[in-house]
Amino acid sequence: MINKIILASQSEIRKQILEEHGFEIITEISRVDEEEIKRSMQANKASCVAISKSLAEHKANRISAKFPNAFVLGADQVLDLDGECISKPENVEEAQIILKKLNGKTHKLHSAVCVSKNGSMVWHHHETSVLKMKQLTGDEIKNYLDLVSFEIMKKYGVYQIESHGKNLFEKIDGDVNSILGMPIVAVTNYFQQQNV
Repeated sequence: MINKIILASQSEIRKQILEEHGFEIITEISRVDEEEIKRSMQANKASCVAISKSLAEHKANRISAKFPNAFVLGADQVLDLDGECISKPENVEEAQIILKKLNGKTHKLHSAVCVSKNGSMVWHHHETSVLKMKQLTGDEIKNYLDLVSFEIMKKYGVYQIESHGKNLFEKIDGDVNSILGMPIVAVTNYFQQQNV
């Protein structure tokens, strides 16, 4: 089994999940222009799943090219509301708009991972979770936004399922680790099959 990998992400929660499952992690930030890639792919009518996969691959490949023979793991998530790919909020007003859009509705969260070696993808996987938000009042949305710091939302998205965010939902169908951005079962299975 391979247990030493480079994570092409600055996500603390992804690193934590991997470490809890026995991986030794070095993190490297890929500095991929995610919004540019999203815009380009959306202009070509790409699906939210395709965008999440492409972003994970771009991140892994960029870091992998710098570290010969290392296994590099890239990851990305895209929130999909009826085919509309919703990005992380840039400010509290945007966070409120997103929560109002999701209010009372079911959306999908696509979590993609990609492993690259020597600058090329060698494996990828994605999981889709389905979440139904409660019908919230304006005050409940405001109270939630007051409770969660904007820096957290900007980094992790508009809701944190492992914290106060779970109270926003009526139904959650999906693996919690995958919702947090790391489909760990598939990742672990892949690396268990690899030899040093």
